[in-house]
Amino acid sequence: MTVINATSVQEVVNALRDYPDARLIQGGTDMMVEVNLNRARVNDVISLRRVAELRRWHLEPDRALLRIGAGVPFAEMERAPLSLYAPALAQAARTVGSPQIRAAGSLGGNLGTCSPAGDGLPVLSALDAVVHLRSATTERDVSIHDFMVGVKKNLKRPDEVIVAATVPVLQGFSGYAKVGSRNAMVISAASACLVHDAIGGTIRLAFGAVAPTVVRARRAEAWLGEQSNLQGSLTVSPALAREFGQRAAEECSPIDDHRSTALYRRHAVAVLAERLLLRANEYLDSDSRGSHE
Repeated sequence: MTVINATSVQEVVNALRDYPDARLIQGGTDMMVEVNLNRARVNDVISLRRVAELRRWHLEPDRALLRIGAGVPFAEMERAPLSLYAPALAQAARTVGSPQIRAAGSLGGNLGTCSPAGDGLPVLSALDAVVHLRSATTERDVSIHDFMVGVKKNLKRPDEVIVAATVPVLQGFSGYAKVGSRNAMVISAASACLVHDAIGGTIRLAFGAVAPTVVRARRAEAWLGEQSNLQGSLTVSPALAREFGQRAAEECSPIDDHRSTALYRRHAVAVLAERLLLRANEYLDSDSRGSHE
């Protein structure tokens, strides 16, 4: 086995060119589980832990964009200052495993594994994120909606490394919630992220663990836009929120497995969507009252 401890992205892509079958490893929180269970065979490894560029993030205030390096750990996402720019991502990060897992696991790992249960992925979907990839010869940007193509499948080529993801910094509510077999250190049985863009006047809703890949509830989003003015503050009744959740759940295709049943997953995401929309309504109502005090 060849192990390459790269210190720059250029070293990584050069190594991928020379070792096309090598596995990239950042925190190893996904890959090492597969190895230990004899579900994956690893011959050559390219370690990303020493690549400082991947562990940086920066804000572009003129464009209201946040670029998060693929190696930024969940432990950093869950606290300020990063959490101030991406609240839903911070909420998702806090649900990822134990403190040790959050210190090692990263957004790039979620993207690379591309499990529909990855906690960061519904947030990226709801925020219409862009994934940045690099090889020894090219760079390209891919919409998150095109990047995720199936269960643990994505558009990353073997010679590419995920460098970063860019998300907008929006005015309005953003929230994440999930359900599992217990309250902590658990893989999602179902998850949801809801984002309200108060300036653009849109609600975006994405679900995890209820389809082969992350689902955007676009029909429910469009229906809600027809029912209510989504610019500025929201006016959402409990009945409207309940129907929104039920409509959104119809866009999922859950399965029965060892973590949950399809029936429960569909019920769970309906409830999650309903609660998140009501939280958005409460958040904007309290924010509006505060601005007048």
